[in-house]
Amino acid sequence: MGRPRKFSEQDVLATARQQFNETGYHGTSVDDLSRATGLSKGSLYGAFGDKEALFLRIFEEYCASSDEGAAARLEGPEDQALDRLRAWLTSPDGHTGQPGCLLAKATAELASENHAVATRSLAAYEILLDSCRQLVEQAQRAGHLDPAADAEALGGLILTTHRGLEALAKAGVDAKTRNRIADAAIDSIALPVS
Repeated sequence: MGRPRKFSEQDVLATARQQFNETGYHGTSVDDLSRATGLSKGSLYGAFGDKEALFLRIFEEYCASSDEGAAARLEGPEDQALDRLRAWLTSPDGHTGQPGCLLAKATAELASENHAVATRSLAAYEILLDSCRQLVEQAQRAGHLDPAADAEALGGLILTTHRGLEALAKAGVDAKTRNRIADAAIDSIALPVS
């Protein structure tokens, strides 16, 4: 029987995720992960497998969290659906650049070469698209959006805006500017308040 682990698996995963987020998959070596987590290479391999296995576990957990967030946004009164979409696009005051979305980063870096990443990325984006479509439909039923508008296309527009705002945050565009863009995106599809 092996010795009990003297580290928190979740802490190690969080630290490794931060490292992958900062330097990308290809830019992160096992030595980098060992330094960041404080674990020897042997301990990392013993607990998580090779670098790819560790990354895929982190990526799956990240995507599962994204899926849960998408489902949570669907909860609530239909007359607040547009507000929930706006809140999803909006950054907290004073929020500066962020590490960025691991889903977006992994898709850009790995989807063309790693089938597991490509498959999970597509599934996560399909869930995000569907949740945005459902929120648009809720807002349509509540009378806040044109009921004849293409809910799927509007949901896609909102998801695309969200991804673009994340890229702007990563580039250092200030929260006030990003929030003006978020408001413009929602206001451009909303029916005028009578």
